[in-house]
Amino acid sequence: MDQDHAFLDYTVKALVDNTDAVQITRSVDEMGVLLTLTVAPEDMGKIIGKDGNIAKAVRTLLRVVGMKHNARVNLKINEPTGGKRFQEESKSLDQVVDEL
Repeated sequence: MDQDHAFLDYTVKALVDNTDAVQITRSVDEMGVLLTLTVAPEDMGKIIGKDGNIAKAVRTLLRVVGMKHNARVNLKINEPTGGKRFQEESKSLDQVVDEL
């Protein structure tokens, strides 16, 4: 296991409740290393944090780990299907006025 993958695995499993649902895929191309993180839907808030601060911190630390090993490391967090973003139904102005 590569250093960046191992670091992300250790960090994420320390943050989430459902450690069995943590999946990390690593791909390398001409742009550098891309780590794709998938966690249980109920753990998304713990990974992203308030205003995205935890995700930003993890990305910063991954860049430091990558620089130490002469690689550019990026993190993509997969949003689970059925997440809060997809559950909200958009309403028209008429529907909102009718509800009032």
